[in-house]
Amino acid sequence: MGEVETLEKAVAPFSLPRVPRWRSLLRSFALAKDPLPVLDATLARYGDTVELFIGGVEKSILTRDAGLTQHVLQKNSRNYAKSKFTQGFSRYVGHGLLTNEGPDWLRQRRLIQPGFHRQRVAGLTGLMQEITAETLAPLAAQAAGGGGAVAVPVHELMTRLTFRIIARSVFSTNFPEAELDRLAQLITEIQAFFVRSIRQPYLKPWFRLRGRFRYHDALSAELRALLGRYIAQRQQANAQPNATPPDDLLQMLLDVRYEDTGEPMTPDRVLDEALILLIAGHETSANALTWLIYLLAHHPEEAASIRAETEAVLAGRSPTFDDLPRLGRALYAVQEAMRLYPPAWMVDRVALADDHYQGLHIPKGTLFSLYFYGLHHDAKYWANPHEFRPARFAPGQARALQPFAYVPFGGGPRLCIGMQFALTEMQLVTLALLRQFEVEWVEGQPAVTMQPLITLRPKNDFRVRLRLR
Repeated sequence: MGEVETLEKAVAPFSLPRVPRWRSLLRSFALAKDPLPVLDATLARYGDTVELFIGGVEKSILTRDAGLTQHVLQKNSRNYAKSKFTQGFSRYVGHGLLTNEGPDWLRQRRLIQPGFHRQRVAGLTGLMQEITAETLAPLAAQAAGGGGAVAVPVHELMTRLTFRIIARSVFSTNFPEAELDRLAQLITEIQAFFVRSIRQPYLKPWFRLRGRFRYHDALSAELRALLGRYIAQRQQANAQPNATPPDDLLQMLLDVRYEDTGEPMTPDRVLDEALILLIAGHETSANALTWLIYLLAHHPEEAASIRAETEAVLAGRSPTFDDLPRLGRALYAVQEAMRLYPPAWMVDRVALADDHYQGLHIPKGTLFSLYFYGLHHDAKYWANPHEFRPARFAPGQARALQPFAYVPFGGGPRLCIGMQFALTEMQLVTLALLRQFEVEWVEGQPAVTMQPLITLRPKNDFRVRLRLR
């Protein structure tokens, strides 16, 4: 440890380039509307790490440096907590794993981690396939009755599919379509407002005056009430004589006990964690699959290679969890889609104490904006970074993957708890979709643009044509 500190001190100190406050303020409207081009242009002008002012108000260090990202997320992770921005989201979604911090987060993480172990995910493979088949069957029927093809809105379809999967995995129940749509609407509306309040902090007095905070608090209350009813129904069912509770993630939350006290989670904590599982458990996968289908529609040769490998390995049967490692092409396509369009496109951290990184002094309270989208598109780490090349994730590539240049699920101790669940789900959905359909782009649509809220989604939905094979 002392040797590391000596090496750190031996590096010549330096100061970061700074975007003047007035320039940050002038660009705050553009940043709020479409942040990616603004951030990319800033880093192109000033370098990989720069000091700026979010909305012209909040000083932050923006970086796409893989080494600094690794330092913050992994090597000295104990010194970096989620900032008030992420914690502010807890106003709307509670204090689950996504928004929680410190010893309480670690206690919850240890409690919930077994629910996402490899064997439990393997046990959910059949459920994922069943729901995928249920979702695709009506589309196949429509295509059969409509000349062999059907055009579908992709983000809407993937949101519904992934929500069904996580809802059944957590609650062992199908949400009614109306409730499903309402939940998705509530989550989107709350996210959009929360992100705007961060990017344009000077508008907060205006938001208060117009009652926008109260309005979104009411949306949050509606969201919690919807899920609270399902939890209450489960607890009532469990209380019945000779009840046999289902083996799902909600039951896991209800059954687990803290090692130190032997006590269960409080009802509010169960609701917080269930809500986070539902939000994070469908949105990341929905967005990644949406972008993957967009890419496959424009790269039919990649779809054909996935299909050929599937037939060679499976010879017509359905894949099992143990088959997935031999079906690498679908996984590489998922990984490459998450490189080009990382669902978590940026994360924030704040320094809890003074720190140093290669000559950079980091005072206590320094806010970091870790720009994952920038990392994933940096030519220092990726050959032809803007091209869709799934094979770059295949074993034996000449160019090794640099640590923390690829962080679709974050990294360090806070690596996404549902990573194995999400990758398994996305691989299975991709295999099922391409087995049944050719994916074709529908011409004449507006250009597809990105909407970076908390996650990176398309600004407007788009359609592809699913043609029966």
